Amino acid sequence: MKKAEVYILSGFLGTGKTTLLKQILQNEKNSGRNIAVMMNELGSVSIDSDAVDTDVPLKELLGGCICCTIQDKLESQLQGLLFDHDLDAIYIETTGAAHPVEVLDAVLSPLFADKLAIKGIITTVDGKQWLNRQSLDPQVHQLLLEQVKHADLNIVNKSDLLNESEQAKISMDIQGLNPQAKCILSTYSKVPLKLLEGLAYTEKAKSAGAHVQADLRLSTFVHQFQSAISQKDFEDFLRSLPDSIYRIKGYVLFDHSQYPDLFQYSYGMPLYMKEYMKMPLNLVFIGQVTDWSQLEQQLKELEK
Repeated sequence: MKKAEVYILSGFLGTGKTTLLKQILQNEKNSGRNIAVMMNELGSVSIDSDAVDTDVPLKELLGGCICCTIQDKLESQLQGLLFDHDLDAIYIETTGAAHPVEVLDAVLSPLFADKLAIKGIITTVDGKQWLNRQSLDPQVHQLLLEQVKHADLNIVNKSDLLNESEQAKISMDIQGLNPQAKCILSTYSKVPLKLLEGLAYTEKAKSAGAHVQADLRLSTFVHQFQSAISQKDFEDFLRSLPDSIYRIKGYVLFDHSQYPDLFQYSYGMPLYMKEYMKMPLNLVFIGQVTDWSQLEQQLKELEK
């Protein structure tokens, strides 16, 4: 009986998972294979789903981490995909707070034992962040190590920002942690996609990493803008943000523009991409924040 291949895209927030997914989907489309995508977001609104073409079956798992709070939902979504489509492969993009082994546990349901072939875990790593990992919250640091340790392929992104000795150090670190997996350097998640075809998942010993999201105390917040705002004021707001906000993504409409920008922010670095259609002006924040009310007030001030 034909089994659908399953690939799990792992990696901390802002390390290039969605960029990698886009390239994989284009490659699969060119090959004429039937594929589906599952995206897991901690928040209640998904932004990354815009990266997936409308002709690719997409299931979104919002409002929790695959590995902890929404395992049941994952099972029913997977069941629906397998029932409705004759699939060659399913790509699961996890939230950055997900422990890859727990995600695997969620996918490896007895319901699908004869329908799915787990091909492997692909982990994306931000090279600069890896070098500075000792300065991160201890739980975040531990999660980065776990995501690398359990991968079948490690992709070190943003390698163009690293010098040769930094590149060599990261490669040695990661190979030392996980000698079984290939480790490759990349920019904008560009990798030879032939590498994916050679993946074969091997059961790895579990480590004590259960319920990492709870330990991380990661929380999410969604703000919906009602009107256009000043780009200068928005950038002043970004500069005032604490280090505990790891990731922002969404759509922002500036008062000098007719259409919104797709906005992404990782570890203090903003990125804007012009959209040429009306989009919902949602901004999703992910961070270690216990009370978002002050931030919400600042965002409302931007609209005055």
